[in-house]
Amino acid sequence: MANHEQPMNSPAVSVVLPIFEEAITIQTLIPDIVQTLEEEEISFEIIAVDDGSSDDTAQVLGQLKVNHPHVLRVVRHVYNKGNGAALRTGTRVARGEVVLYMDSDGQHIPSEIPKVLSKIPPYDLVIGSRTKDYRGGWLRRLANGFYNKFATWLTSTQVSDLTSGFRALRRSVADHFLHLYPSGFSAPTTITLTCLKAGYNVAFTPVQVDPRKAGKSKIRIWNDGTRFVIIILRMIMLYDPLRIFLPVGIVLSILGIWAWLAGLLQAQRLVFPNSAIFLFIAAILTWLLGLVSGQIANSRIYYHGDETIMVDDLPYESEGIEREIEK
Repeated sequence: MANHEQPMNSPAVSVVLPIFEEAITIQTLIPDIVQTLEEEEISFEIIAVDDGSSDDTAQVLGQLKVNHPHVLRVVRHVYNKGNGAALRTGTRVARGEVVLYMDSDGQHIPSEIPKVLSKIPPYDLVIGSRTKDYRGGWLRRLANGFYNKFATWLTSTQVSDLTSGFRALRRSVADHFLHLYPSGFSAPTTITLTCLKAGYNVAFTPVQVDPRKAGKSKIRIWNDGTRFVIIILRMIMLYDPLRIFLPVGIVLSILGIWAWLAGLLQAQRLVFPNSAIFLFIAAILTWLLGLVSGQIANSRIYYHGDETIMVDDLPYESEGIEREIEK
C-alpha cells in the first residue's frame, strides 16, 4: 500500500489504458491492476485515456480517481479519435521507464502483468501472446493467424501474435516510434513490425486472455483487417522494401517466361509476344525500383538494439588465445 501514500515523480511502470465506452469493465479492471502491482512492490502509475466515451466512463473514472488519487491519472479526448490515438496520448504523458499497454475490455488479466514486465530487460518490447485456447470468434482467429504468418514471412522472424494489445516496452522505444502510431486499431501491428525491423529485442510470452466481459468489440473485421494488411506492407516498405519488390519481380518474370513460351507454341517459331516483353520490362523496373528503395531505406534508418547486447565478461587465458592465433 506504500504506493498510495505519496505521489510518484518517476514510477517504474506506466500502465496506459485506452478506454472507449467501457464503464462496466474498468470498475474492476483498474482496482485489479492497482492490487497486482502493489503486491509486486512495483512503483507505477495508471493513465486512463477516455477516448470520447458517451456512456458513464467519465463518472466511473472520476470515482476511481477518488479511490486511487496517487496512481490514477485521467486524460480525456473531446471526441473519439481511435485506439492508436489514445495510446499516443497516454504515452506522451507517461512518466515511467517502461510503458505497458492493456485493453480495457476485460480480456487482459492484470495478474499476467508481472510475467510481461519480467523480461524487460534484456528485451525492449515484450508482447503478451494469446495461446491456442483463446476463445475468440473463429473469423478473428483465422484473420490473426493470417496476419501472423504474413508478418513472419515479411520480417523473417517468428511472430506468434502480431495484433495483441497486451504489451510492454521501454519508454525510449515508444518515443522512437510514437509518430508512426496510426489512430486506429493498427497501433500494435505497427509497434511490433517497426521494433523488429529496427533491431530492437522483441519477445513473445504466452498469457491467458479471457472473453470480453461486457459490451462488444469495436474492431470491424473487414475494414480494420484491410488496414492491418496495409500497415504491414507500409512498415516493411519503410525498413526493408526488397522484401516486397523482389517477390513481385520474380512473379512478373515467371509470367513473362510463360507468355513467351505460349507465343512460341502458338507461332511455332521464335517470337517475343508483346505481353512477354511488357512483363519482362515490368520485372526489370520492379527490381530496379526495389534496389533504389532499399538503398534509400538503409541510408536514412538508424538501427537500434545494440545497447541491450548482453556480454558475458569471463576471464581468458592469454596462452590459450595465443595458441588460437597461431593456428
